[in-house]
Amino acid sequence: MQVIDLLHRWLGGLVGLLLAVLGLSGAILLHKGAWVMLPHAHEAQVQDTATLAAVANRIMAQPDHPRSIVFATKDFGLNQLSYAERGTGAYTSQAGELVTKWSSKWERPEVWLFDLHHHLFSGETGDTVAGVAGLIGVGFVVTGAILWWRMRRAYEFRLWPRKFERFQILRHHRDLGIVMAPLLALSMVTGAVMVFRPVADVVLGPGTSAAVTQALKPPPPSTAKLADDLDYGAMIETARRLYPTAEVRILSSPRGKSGLVSLRLRQPAEWLPNGRTTLYFAADTGELVQAKDALTLPAQVQAYNALYPLHAGKIGGLPYRLAMTLSGVTLTLLGSLTVWTFWFRRKPKRRRRDPLPVT
Repeated sequence: MQVIDLLHRWLGGLVGLLLAVLGLSGAILLHKGAWVMLPHAHEAQVQDTATLAAVANRIMAQPDHPRSIVFATKDFGLNQLSYAERGTGAYTSQAGELVTKWSSKWERPEVWLFDLHHHLFSGETGDTVAGVAGLIGVGFVVTGAILWWRMRRAYEFRLWPRKFERFQILRHHRDLGIVMAPLLALSMVTGAVMVFRPVADVVLGPGTSAAVTQALKPPPPSTAKLADDLDYGAMIETARRLYPTAEVRILSSPRGKSGLVSLRLRQPAEWLPNGRTTLYFAADTGELVQAKDALTLPAQVQAYNALYPLHAGKIGGLPYRLAMTLSGVTLTLLGSLTVWTFWFRRKPKRRRRDPLPVT
């Protein structure tokens, strides 16, 4: 038990602040649709096939056409464009009119917050660090529950420590942590699996990682070059004929030398906000090369696709989003106070005793 206590305290002191940053940034991003104040941001979602087709052609016909278009959602009424130059992006209305454009992520708070939460401003290295922190966080939940059990008779739930002193902070940490343990574990397990796909084999069963890799594998690359007069609207019309009830989500130009334009759809039964139903079109002719129906994928792959919506509060409406917000705020509170008590707390001053009088 002493070893568990030692590991819990020292690791908390070392990574507590990192977990606090991840928790706070995640909690803020959960409500992006509510606090991004731009023209048309709160307009109702448009999914009319003719409108989407016209807008796609209008945007992609521009000389500096984007690398991808993420179409507006029910919670956010703007299309988001991403360009080849790193950090460059734009928002357009659902009619295709430019609302704002940025050349650096620092110009848009929601963009740099996303980069902070997902990549820690460090690309793939940041992904790895965040994933390791998530796995350590899972360990905190397990060891914290073990350590709480021996002190369970002294349980007292409080949202804030009774006094801002070490004993009361530790007591608050222990008792709040056990209440929030299920949500904290859910947040950190799902986050870790998205960074380290092999962890899915532990969570969802052996073979999940390989099945996901195979399911997400695009068709073999072709030598086709992107045509200047490609009809993107026709691709959307084709997608709607195949999947009439699906929501059109992401249109992407060829990556690298793939020679394929991809179009992602979200069918009503899919939890993933951008869906995994994907159509691939030849970059030179616009002909359909392959269509992958997410609802026909193996059960393990469909379960894997449900992890991000669970992590990001994309299901269950406002009640679940508030629950995940509480998880993020709790992680921020526990992590930051842990670091303070471990590294910066002031030791109580001992009272100086007056010397006994000489008799």
